[in-house]
Amino acid sequence: MKLLALALLFAAATICAARQDVFAQSPGQSRATEDITSISVALSQLHPDPPELVEKDVESNYISEWIKVQWRSDDPIYLYVVRPTGIQKPPVVIYLYDYPAETDVFRDSDWCEHVTAGGYAAVGLVPALNGQRYHGRPMKEWFVSELQEALAKSAHDVQMVLNYLAERGDVDMNNVGIFGVGAGATIAVDAAAADSRIKALDLVDPWGNWPVWMAKSDVIPEDERPRYITPDFLKRVSTFDPVSLLPGLTTPRLRLNQFAANSSTPKEARSQIQAALPAGAVSHRLEDASQFDPVAAAGGPDFDWLKLQLKSQEQPRNKKTSGGGASGDDGSGFRKN
Repeated sequence: MKLLALALLFAAATICAARQDVFAQSPGQSRATEDITSISVALSQLHPDPPELVEKDVESNYISEWIKVQWRSDDPIYLYVVRPTGIQKPPVVIYLYDYPAETDVFRDSDWCEHVTAGGYAAVGLVPALNGQRYHGRPMKEWFVSELQEALAKSAHDVQMVLNYLAERGDVDMNNVGIFGVGAGATIAVDAAAADSRIKALDLVDPWGNWPVWMAKSDVIPEDERPRYITPDFLKRVSTFDPVSLLPGLTTPRLRLNQFAANSSTPKEARSQIQAALPAGAVSHRLEDASQFDPVAAAGGPDFDWLKLQLKSQEQPRNKKTSGGGASGDDGSGFRKN
């Protein structure tokens, strides 16, 4: 029995030593803890590894960097930072596209040209459980089934990216905006509610009003829908609902763009999101969701509104409106069809 006890003690000591070796190799990540019940990263302990430059592309009008950042042991993030040449500390816009998302758009030369035009920096990343960030999971676990985790981690990621940009020191942290589409727009609201460094939001049909969205959105397969309309599931994601967060949002400039028809976000949900806008926000209706293309839109007026807000921070935010303006242009940056 004594020999057995000694053998067990030796085995335990060996395991502890091995764990200590792992901790020594990656001390920040091994101690990382994350509170996915909160929109704020301040309640978590995420310790970033040194960023790794994967690729750099220097063009006549812009400099594009592909950077690997990481603050979770199993979740490296490919971050794309594109800066205009010859501009010191340009305003910066973070781009968050809809689920499912990939990084291809951030490497598109036309997109890089468009988003940096006029002297702006652009930062692109995909949300959690998307693209290269979806791995090591059974297929039944996906963005919506793990929505609390996906939204919390993504909102935390935005705040960690802002920390990284502040450390870089080559963009204007007093003029930070987010352009978000669908799930990306929801994440933008979540992040802005937690971080006052975000000065402007341009939202395209955010997901939200979860009881209605879960019951009617065509993003959800019908055979899975019953599990997402339970009181327990809805309670867990309620913290991240734009309908709850928008009324208290203090972001200085905010625009909501909604498509007249969009089966991803049901009409009732869109109405509740619009009704939740804070005073001074701009709202605008678009005609056709199928016409929205991130690369093509980057070269048109869709992006002009957000850039203007970051250039004119000293001006008061526009009053809440549902349209108007000159013929062919409603004054919000989107051209009517």
